Amino acid sequence: MASLTVRGIETDLKRRLRIQAAENGRSMEEEVRVILRRALNQSTTTPENLARAIQTRFEPLGGVELELPARTPMRPPASFD
Repeated sequence: MASLTVRGIETDLKRRLRIQAAENGRSMEEEVRVILRRALNQSTTTPENLARAIQTRFEPLGGVELELPARTPMRPPASFD
């Protein structure tokens, strides 16, 4: 099994990690492994339908109903005589 050293972790972040590990009954190393596994096992596929993905994300917030303006006939094309 490989080893990984992470330097420059903020003091508050390390403290929160230590507390979370203790709450879960794990060592800090095991807690980091669990966090990394969860993060990397999440699906990162791009949705095929962007509009549907946006709608799905914001549906729980209630959505927005927009009034569409009435359609009018198109203007005749400009003539360059």
